[in-house]
Amino acid sequence: MRLVFAGTPPFAAAALAALVDAGHDLACVLTQPDRPSGRGMKLTASAVKAMALQRGLPVAQPPTLRDAAAQAALAELAPDAMVVAAYGLLLPPAVLAIPRLGCLNIHASLLPRWRGAAPVQRALLAGDAESGISIMQMDAGLDTGPVWSQRTLSIGAAETSGSLLERLTTLGACMIVEALATLEQAGAAQPQPQPVDGVTYAHKIDKRDAAIDFSRPAIEIDRQVRAFDPVPGAFCESGGALLKVWKAVPDEEPAPAGAVPGTLLAVEADSLRVACGSGSLRLLEVQRAGGRRQPAVAHAQAAGLAPGALFGAGLSVLAPAAAGAATAPASPG
Repeated sequence: MRLVFAGTPPFAAAALAALVDAGHDLACVLTQPDRPSGRGMKLTASAVKAMALQRGLPVAQPPTLRDAAAQAALAELAPDAMVVAAYGLLLPPAVLAIPRLGCLNIHASLLPRWRGAAPVQRALLAGDAESGISIMQMDAGLDTGPVWSQRTLSIGAAETSGSLLERLTTLGACMIVEALATLEQAGAAQPQPQPVDGVTYAHKIDKRDAAIDFSRPAIEIDRQVRAFDPVPGAFCESGGALLKVWKAVPDEEPAPAGAVPGTLLAVEADSLRVACGSGSLRLLEVQRAGGRRQPAVAHAQAAGLAPGALFGAGLSVLAPAAAGAATAPASPG
């Protein structure tokens, strides 16, 4: 099948590789323009661009698809279908109408739950028991089109966004190849409209979402830590400086009555026990600003922390520019 592919992060690059390996004709690969990255802020190609160049595929990086020239260039390719995976740009109706068989999206949720930009993080924050991949026929709405296929993955108790996304990436690459094979069959079953009930929206992640509020229940903070691993990293304030929390577990033992949320209750052999609004949380692995990840106990020893010390929410130590910056990269779906 003659395809145009649009995507940006590794989640999309895996699907692109699977389509090439399946023998499809990739007429063009669309991806976002190179962005500054790293400490040196050097212009860096997306994972999809790197994969496309490695496979010898033509690449285009238009800043928008609303431009008439960009739309005309796509129309000249005469694709049978367009596959979209975490592209990061909206497809206007004129583009949706170009492929003979329409545009298919690889979305990392069980639609209609978690339509939108950050389905993986939002599923973890909500404590969902499962996630999955939906292959959707795109329409003018936000992830509202009919669904060709869905598969479910269970979310583990210690699952992070990174580990869940890795599994969803593999699943999505497999499913899009299967979906296109179905699409090519004469008289194939049609995609099914999404249910009216159960719609939720996965709003874009802002760095402020990752600020830990110890007045919340320990179980919710645990979800927050896992949801923002690896990006942007849940954080709090310790000694007037930002402290990222990479690993933590809720404690079955409740905090003492009257304990102020954020109070360091105990420095134990392998963790720091901190009071929360409900229950307590054991911090296992943290990272000081400018430092490396380390056991939380090592941080306490280096910082001279003792029971009674307070961990704050962290927003006050964010740089003004960072406080309002959305930090999540182009997200699956």
